[in-house]
Formats: sequence, C-alpha cells, structure tokens
Amino acid sequence: MKRIGILTSGGDCAGLNAAMRSIFYRAKKYNMEVLGIKDGTLGLIQRPVNFVELNYQMVSGALFREGGTFLGTTNKGDPFHFKGEDGKYSNLSKQVIEGYHLLKLDGLIVIGGDGSMKIFKQLADQGKLNMVFIPKTIDNDVGATENSIGFNTAVAVATEALDNLQATAASHRRAMILQVMGRDAGHIALNTGIAGGADVILIPELPYTIDGIIKKLNEMKKHNIHHSLIVVAEAVKTEQGETYMVKYADGEKRLGGIGDYLAEQIMKKSDIECRVTTLGHAQRGARPTANDRILASAFGVHAVDLLARGKFNRMVAWQNRHVVDVAIDDAVNTYKVVDQNEGLVDTAFALGIYIGTT
Repeated sequence: MKRIGILTSGGDCAGLNAAMRSIFYRAKKYNMEVLGIKDGTLGLIQRPVNFVELNYQMVSGALFREGGTFLGTTNKGDPFHFKGEDGKYSNLSKQVIEGYHLLKLDGLIVIGGDGSMKIFKQLADQGKLNMVFIPKTIDNDVGATENSIGFNTAVAVATEALDNLQATAASHRRAMILQVMGRDAGHIALNTGIAGGADVILIPELPYTIDGIIKKLNEMKKHNIHHSLIVVAEAVKTEQGETYMVKYADGEKRLGGIGDYLAEQIMKKSDIECRVTTLGHAQRGARPTANDRILASAFGVHAVDLLARGKFNRMVAWQNRHVVDVAIDDAVNTYKVVDQNEGLVDTAFALGIYIGTT
C-alpha cells in the first residue's frame, strides 16, 4: 500500500479536516503518499482528475481547528444518476472508477454519510476498488456507530443558540422556537433540548399535539414562568401528517417551515406569543468541538491501519468507548433513529419536558 486517496462526500460538517490530518500523519508512518481528491466524486469525474498531494505544511496548524473540508465536497455528485449541464442524467460510474486508476491508488478512504457510503460501496463492488469508510453526519443516524463525526459540534452549536434564546424569551415573556437539523432523525433536537433546558422537544419519531404543547406551557404559568423554549427537528410533521418543505430557485427542495407552523398554531389556540429561529447550516460549519476532533483523529488512524492490513470494505465505528470496524454492508443497511425506549427519552420525560405522546 504505497499510494492512498482521501475524499469527503455529501454535506460538510465539523471535524472533517481533523480526520484528514489524522489520515495523513498515520499514513506517513507507513511511508504512504496521500492524495486529496477535490470535491468528492466530482474530482474523480473531471479530467484531469482534480486532486492535490498532501504535505505536512498543508495539514498543520489552523486546519485542524477549522470547520468544513479543505478538499471541498458535494451532495449532488451521484455518479450513477449524474445531472449534466444540459439537465439530462447519465451514469458516470465508469468514469469515477477510471479516475481512481488514473491516480494509481492502492486504496481510498471515503469520509461520508450513509448515502455517500452506499454510492461508494457500489463503486467499490463494480470496479473492485480498495476502500474503507469513515462515518460523518451531524444527524448521527448511521446505525453501526454510536457517534459520527460532526454530531457533537452540531449539538454544541444548537445548545449555545438555545442558551442565547433563553434571555430574550424571559425578557419578552415569549415562547422561543428553535428549529434544528437532523433530517429524519431527532438526535440533535433531543440532545440539544436536554442540554439547553428546553420545555418542549419535538422529534419525528414521536407524535405530538398542539394542545399538548399548550397544556405544558400553561402549566408553567402556574409556577409564574411566562417564557419557554421549544426545540423542533426539521423533519417533524404537522398534526395532519404533512411534511413542510422549502423549494429553492434551482428547484432543490429541503425540509423547512415546521417551526413557523408550530408558532402559528400555538398563537391561534392560546395567548402565548411565539418567535421562531431556524438554526440551519451554522450547525455544519462551526469549529469542531474537542470531542469531534478526538473522534475524527481516532477514526483517521484506524482507517489507515485497515488499508495497511488489507482490510477493505470496512467502516470505522465507535462502540463501547473504542474504535472498531464493521463490514460496510452492515453499516449502510442500518439507519438509527431515536428509540422511544432509549435513556434520553426517559430523561426528558423525567425532567417534565413535553416530548410528545407514546
């Protein structure tokens, strides 16, 4: 194993640069060359292949502390269904595989979420490529690992936002609604709500009612508490089961709007004044927390060790306070949502937080 590549794929998150720094330093212990592929799959599709050879100066200093990914990434680069400039879709998987071989790689480390890992697993099978995978997602929904790179930072950013909203909520005697990311899983909302002292936590895994929310807020008034904090995951639906989506000018549709829906319904049915804050991409681009830097560093070391030992099609994972590795098939075939019987749900109930009905 003399020459390896790294790429980041899918949405960015905090800790990616720390992982790549770790990969570089560990690879040098094996005297490996390390190539950084630019912009995920797009770099392998382009001709010439868009890459940079990493060196000590490139990965040292401030890079370790920065959010995002210095290599760039994309969440629109599915080579099996690639949209060209003419708007038509084509299969460019052979071009990606050819890019791997043009770089004369002995192995490739892919840092991505469940969607990216599924795509690259398919590419690895089709082209017989040597790959290992590192999980990164702020949603923390990869089932084979207890934690993924980026999740801890996302929770920290959201908790800080909730701390800041507390002051204005108390000043104006309002209910402040914070809408957070999480796609179809409520891990960010649940962790943030407990850490930030929320009074209401809404996650897509548990049903709720507007009346239930209002009842909770009115109960607080009996204790002379006239302000409140509500955390809602972006994938939470309306009482009628409708999913709120935002359509952008380029035709892209994204989850969004559930916070405004809740505010409108609460204000219609009560005298509670609401304001909404949508946190958005601040959760992705923040500087990584110490926990995310440590996790990313440990994952990077283990990923290089897997390549060096010839253990391919494996994903590194965090289980029982240790870095382990699992078959990529096991990783991509599991999706981790919040289990209503898990400890943090019980904690929320025990704290008197309204977290819906079970």
